[in-house]
Amino acid sequence: MTESSSTHKGLLALPNDDTRKIIFVATVLCLVCSILVSTSAILLRPLQENNAQNARQLEILKVVGLQFSGEEVDSYFSQHIQSKIVDLDSGEYREDIDEATFDERKAAREQSTSIELQTNQDIARIKRRANFVRVYLIADSQGEVEKIVLPIHGYGLWSTLYGFLALNTDDGTIAGLTFYEQAETAGLGAEVSNPKWLAQFIGKQALDIQGMPRISVNKGPVNPNDIEANYLVDGISGATLTSNGVTNLMHFWLGELGFGPYLVKLRENNN
Repeated sequence: MTESSSTHKGLLALPNDDTRKIIFVATVLCLVCSILVSTSAILLRPLQENNAQNARQLEILKVVGLQFSGEEVDSYFSQHIQSKIVDLDSGEYREDIDEATFDERKAAREQSTSIELQTNQDIARIKRRANFVRVYLIADSQGEVEKIVLPIHGYGLWSTLYGFLALNTDDGTIAGLTFYEQAETAGLGAEVSNPKWLAQFIGKQALDIQGMPRISVNKGPVNPNDIEANYLVDGISGATLTSNGVTNLMHFWLGELGFGPYLVKLRENNN
């Protein structure tokens, strides 16, 4: 019998209220629980990642108005939507980047695949911008791209809002908007995820005739007679800072440091 096993047996033989026995049992219990939790996390990670991917795919399908028919999400998604990696600086597609392993959030954190934004550039308050971003293309029956979906994110009042913006390629109007991740104030800023509020964006112009970002959240209800009405949606009552955050993140991602160069390429190809 080893000295260690003898010590353990000696501890277990102590009275239950002995401090040494309590500490020993608590330590063993903590170690066992830690092992179980760690093992579960490792085993469940692929399932969690797959569920997260399916959830994002459902958001993309929703934002372009495609109704999921109940078959496997990934299969349905791949039949209707094509994804590509865009170089934000050039606006060109990057065929040399492996889409299967590409991680946008990781790319935005690493210095080699992102840029640090200066204060005057960072209107969306994201600090770093990835050099490459995945976009999604929806083609019509003739194979022509009719809608694009752009991933967007930026800071609201309390949290970073993550969403998808869909644009019609023929006239640049908004086809849909969704925010699938946010932690704004319940009943106020959290209304950014309310389908009724998001529906206001559909049909609005994202850019002006010069290609500059113009879509904005108004301070209060939009006057339909306002000459700017086609660029405005109603503000969220009691959530001015969150509303401003939505405007700022839209302007950033539609602008020169965001998808601006890519959108210019699309317009050139469509003309």
